[in-house]
Amino acid sequence: MDTALKTPQLETSQQWRKEKPLVLGIESTCDETGFALVRGGELLVDRTATSMDEYARYGGIIPEIASRAHLESFLPTLESALTEAHVRLEEIDAIAVAAGPGLIGSLTVGICGAKALAQTLGKPIYGVNHVLGHLAVDELVDGPMPEQFIGLVVSGGHSNLLHVRDLATDVVELGGTLDDAAGEAFDKVGRLLGLPYPGGPHVDKLSQAGNVEAIKFPRGLASARDKNKYRYDFSFSGLKTAVSRYVSAHEKQGEPFSPEDVCAGFSEAVNDSLTAKAVQACLDLECSTIVVGGGYSANSRLRSLIEERAQAKGLTVRMPPLRFCTDNGAQIAAIGSTLVRAGVRPSESDFAPDSQMSLTVPVM
Repeated sequence: MDTALKTPQLETSQQWRKEKPLVLGIESTCDETGFALVRGGELLVDRTATSMDEYARYGGIIPEIASRAHLESFLPTLESALTEAHVRLEEIDAIAVAAGPGLIGSLTVGICGAKALAQTLGKPIYGVNHVLGHLAVDELVDGPMPEQFIGLVVSGGHSNLLHVRDLATDVVELGGTLDDAAGEAFDKVGRLLGLPYPGGPHVDKLSQAGNVEAIKFPRGLASARDKNKYRYDFSFSGLKTAVSRYVSAHEKQGEPFSPEDVCAGFSEAVNDSLTAKAVQACLDLECSTIVVGGGYSANSRLRSLIEERAQAKGLTVRMPPLRFCTDNGAQIAAIGSTLVRAGVRPSESDFAPDSQMSLTVPVM
């Protein structure tokens, strides 16, 4: 997308704004049920319940199981968060809940619970963008966001580059994956190699013991024509196929191969593409900072390579600690707090979940 979506703001005389609002964040986009409380840019508590262990035998998320798990975890996790923070529900200034992207059933559980709380308490509600929350959570660690930055969002469902001039009002999508996301590709390669679910962390661990020079896997969209046409886009399906063919050929011939080297070569190909284009976007748009977010941002090689390449170009990289990489309530409270402090209008009470919510839309 080439144009930014401008979120309407209240007139000054009508703005609902505080310097340090107390915002409750509710996350339920997939298999984590998260609650967090943020006061201004300070995190008071972050509690998460996960149903990840239930999917190992299936090799993937089962939406119905995830939805039921959210129902079971909602109240206990909320009560735990409030107790730990020593906060009463009545003290909350606003409620932020993930409205998308995500699994429609999981989103629905979180939104229904959030609406019930908002109506009972008479508090404003914000149906926020879960993906932008992956970037906003960095404020809780590294302080206020720069005036503009390049956002690299990497997860099981997203590999996107964003030009962010204001997380609350001005986000432009520069490009994204044309097929598999980075995290998705890692999980598929993990399955191909017979690794436990989810495969991504296991592939990452094996790659650290492998030789990145042993196997040269292809980079997607690397031709001169593609570099021009898809300057900020990614493609990992061809790379995944190349890994599959390599493994199949060796197994068919009865030839041994090193899973560590396969993982190292594959990981290097993915991270080479992600980091090179993120740095290029910064240089093209005269940004000095890259903010990385999403579950895949926990990948060890991504973190080291983007730091190395950014430093070589005089750029700054901001990445939240590992505990904020996976889905969590803190990211939702963080983007909610950003919206409240910017004076952005709350969501209408009848907003619905949007499983394909655009990355340029901070709030419903």
